[in-house]
Amino acid sequence: MSFPTSPEAMQPTWLSAVLGHPEKLKGFVAAKVGTGQMCDSYRLTLDWDAGVDAPATVIAKCPSHDEASRNIARLTGTYVKEISWYRELAAASGVPAPICHYCDIADDDVDFVLILSDLAPAQAGDQLAGLGLSGLIPCIEAAAKLHAYLWNDARLAQMPSLARDNAGLIRTLFPQLYAGFRERYAERLAPEVLDLGAGLVTKLDAYLAREPSVRTIVHGDLRVDNILFAPDGEACWIVDWQTLGRGSGAADLAYLVGTSIADPVERAAADRPAFDHWIAALTAAGVKPDAAALWTDYRVGALSGYFMAVFASMSVERTARGDEMFAVMAERPARQALALGSLDLL
Repeated sequence: MSFPTSPEAMQPTWLSAVLGHPEKLKGFVAAKVGTGQMCDSYRLTLDWDAGVDAPATVIAKCPSHDEASRNIARLTGTYVKEISWYRELAAASGVPAPICHYCDIADDDVDFVLILSDLAPAQAGDQLAGLGLSGLIPCIEAAAKLHAYLWNDARLAQMPSLARDNAGLIRTLFPQLYAGFRERYAERLAPEVLDLGAGLVTKLDAYLAREPSVRTIVHGDLRVDNILFAPDGEACWIVDWQTLGRGSGAADLAYLVGTSIADPVERAAADRPAFDHWIAALTAAGVKPDAAALWTDYRVGALSGYFMAVFASMSVERTARGDEMFAVMAERPARQALALGSLDLL
């Protein structure tokens, strides 16, 4: 392996070379940023020689320090997917996202490094606080750009990182993980929220086998923690592409809306307007969407936020914030799925 996987292992000579200014970097200071639990991210403040036209800061993403998180990343191809996004797709997609200065990954699918542009003063959204429909509009438009890029495109089948089939692994693990999730959150979540998971376990085969009306490229974890917002909230950039895949764009959208809007009454009033805005953005991008079929995909897709909360909460390093975040991630989409009758569609 010819690249470092932590700031401690990075040398100024290596970093200056990958940033296109060999031998011009005197040093750097690393500070941990973000709350992600699947990998570790750092802001590198760079001390350049005088007169060098180079970024003052960059973001380095590295493997998680937590062994359980690294193991699930290996099993599911998490790090491979994010590297693939920046190597193969980001530049041509038109999706607002960081610029990648350098990326590499080892044959073990775990050791990797990403050097990305620092989009500060943009800041990640707050999953716990949530975000209303008006604040989600830039995110919905960015999602539509992503989904329009490879809408029903034959190239989807030719991308190994997207085609990776984890259904067998999920079928084995999810019932076990749900049992632990139910025990952990028995006092935090309402019975009907917990019971939704039991229904999902019962219909797991149908959920995993269901084909969406249209396949496209999807983010897979599209929530405000994984989106950077400009200070005025008028622009956004999507980050954390570790769940990249091919699937239902409508499910991506349902996940975003369901995990973001805290009040279930407000969310219920926002589901259809958010969907209609996404349909309009797809149409503007040249797609001819079948709104009726995609609305069914959206309703089924409401289960995806709950599904992710169960799977992720029991697979990564446990923290106090993480416990509450995953509770919120389960609770909000559960209310959405119950209101939309999602399980009845399987």
